[in-house]
Amino acid sequence: MVKMAVVAHGGAGPGPERQTNLQRAVDVASELLLSGSSAIEAAVEACVILEDDPVFNAGTGGVFRNDGSVLLDASIQTSDGRIGFVIAMSDTPNPIRVAASLLDEPINGLTGSGARAWADERGHVNRAVEGREPIEGDGDTVGVIVRDSSGEMACATSTGGCSHRPPGRVGDVPLPGSGFWVENSRSVAATGEGEEITKALLSYRVSNRVSSSQCDSLMEAMRWGLDELIPNGASVGLIALGNEGPGVGLSNTVMPWASWIED
Repeated sequence: MVKMAVVAHGGAGPGPERQTNLQRAVDVASELLLSGSSAIEAAVEACVILEDDPVFNAGTGGVFRNDGSVLLDASIQTSDGRIGFVIAMSDTPNPIRVAASLLDEPINGLTGSGARAWADERGHVNRAVEGREPIEGDGDTVGVIVRDSSGEMACATSTGGCSHRPPGRVGDVPLPGSGFWVENSRSVAATGEGEEITKALLSYRVSNRVSSSQCDSLMEAMRWGLDELIPNGASVGLIALGNEGPGVGLSNTVMPWASWIED
């Protein structure tokens, strides 16, 4: 019997206190799983909770870019190989919903005004996102990984982007293999300094470290990834979930994370 599980993070770096807020999202995901929801449904709804909470740099709490704009990225991948991601969306409080609606489309990703127009055609909420000034050390991502009763996994991530960056900047969150990676037996999500995560192709390489038998566990692979692939001084964290057991988290800085596994 597959035990259902959830693991989530609230961004790498000191930032504001986020642990209690993060736990609410994990609780929502676990309740949905216990009521029969799929991994996708639970991951998306938990991510929406985090996007709607202004303490996180995602959705409602997305930080201003250098020009004062609020542009949001989100992604989702499933263990059956589907991917959806959106980049630099304006007026989109919950970009994860738009990303999820791409899972069954012939395209994987959309960006900018094209993404917003596509979302409008499908009835996704179009509302200005107020945004906020960045707080020193703001974590730049939220992420949720879920395993449902069938063993299927889904990883959902969302961000307001890195503070003090231009409006066209793209970080790791919407890039497969960098901010997220899901295979049929494991899922990994990263958070922190997006440029370093992207250069390292961190999520894929951590997952591959296990699949190639170079590490015996996800925790060992995450430790390798942080120690060997990330330069000193770069704040980065990881969460991961396999096809059995609880989710795990590890960072080289403060990273609120929480997990749940079925009794």
